[in-house]
Amino acid sequence: MNYSETIQWILKRIPSYQEIGIKSYKPGLKRINNFCSYLGNPQKYFKSIHIGGTNGKGSTVHMLSSILQESQYKVGVFTSPHLIDFRERITCNGILIEKNFIINFVKKNKKFIEKEKISFFEMNTALAFQYFKENKVNFAIIEVGLGGRLDSTNLIIPEISVLTNISIDHVEILGHNKEKIAIEKSGIIKNNISVILGCNIPKYIRFIFLKEAFKKNSPIYFSTYNEKYSKFNIPFDADYQKFNKFLVLKIINILHKKKNISISCRSIKNGLKNVIENTKFKGRWQIIKRYNPRIICDIAHNEAGISMISRQLRKESYNKLHLILGFVKEKKVVSLLKYFPINSFYYFCQPNVDRKFHINDLKKLVDHIFHSREKIKFFFSVKEAYFSAIKESDKDDLILISGSTFVVSEVLS
Repeated sequence: MNYSETIQWILKRIPSYQEIGIKSYKPGLKRINNFCSYLGNPQKYFKSIHIGGTNGKGSTVHMLSSILQESQYKVGVFTSPHLIDFRERITCNGILIEKNFIINFVKKNKKFIEKEKISFFEMNTALAFQYFKENKVNFAIIEVGLGGRLDSTNLIIPEISVLTNISIDHVEILGHNKEKIAIEKSGIIKNNISVILGCNIPKYIRFIFLKEAFKKNSPIYFSTYNEKYSKFNIPFDADYQKFNKFLVLKIINILHKKKNISISCRSIKNGLKNVIENTKFKGRWQIIKRYNPRIICDIAHNEAGISMISRQLRKESYNKLHLILGFVKEKKVVSLLKYFPINSFYYFCQPNVDRKFHINDLKKLVDHIFHSREKIKFFFSVKEAYFSAIKESDKDDLILISGSTFVVSEVLS
């Protein structure tokens, strides 16, 4: 198989949770354990940092990677999902995994993957571990896929475990309240391994993490606002990124003090300043066009994420707001729409995935929410919605694309 055929096999033979939802979800560590054992346990050949939580994982991962890169470390990054290219999931110092590596990995392990019914995410996890081993990375920053306790990334024994925050998401798998979700995510806390918590975790959720850390004799640290951190600038307009910055700086502090890892103040400053350039980070309050009209995209897709971009919108200056929005099936769209200004121009669409919230169903739902349909349009594709918004916008307007990773992905593509 060539690269294109290999990717088609991966996506069709073992479709992802992002594409088809809960049908693809295979909890538990038995299969990934067996697969990694078959590969010679590549996860034991590098130091790792494990990043879990609901929102902010990707931003935290990339800021941290950029700082370590500026410190001259070789850094592997495993994240999900991808926006444009499958290879975005696995990088080394910001460079995408080579096509040939993926081809050879699948070719060599195809029979095992099929026989053992390895899931899409398990295959990607093992692929990342093998790649990081063979590339001899100094650090691998591993983002949890879903939950924590039963996530295939939970095979690693990291230097530090990190929990960014807890919000309601993936309730059909993780539970219908924050307490249940926190219990699942606390599963990445390991015996005697330090754990760091993000700024915006309420006390009753912190208690769940404290209890788990105490049970496992794991030192626990809290990131907080610190005035001295204001000297470190980040290239993001969105205010919500400052909380991720505080968390990253706390991680760096613990790595330096407890793990004796050399990281200079200059590396921290340059790492944060150059995060987009160093890691090719995209999709979070990403400015596609600054003026005439201003166009921004953000992959926020749950209530906590949407509420953050809603707050950010209030700081933007514009004449009219045009919202390009699409969702996936299990999202509580009514809860998400309440965060957007009612007098906006809406361009509802459906992403090109099996999990899409079909535009006809969305239309019925929207009819019950909005009293007037004057500023609302519906489209069967993201592309149609995007070009319609461009056509209808004036130079002082703002276009925001959000609601689903897949909607943003199609616009960026």
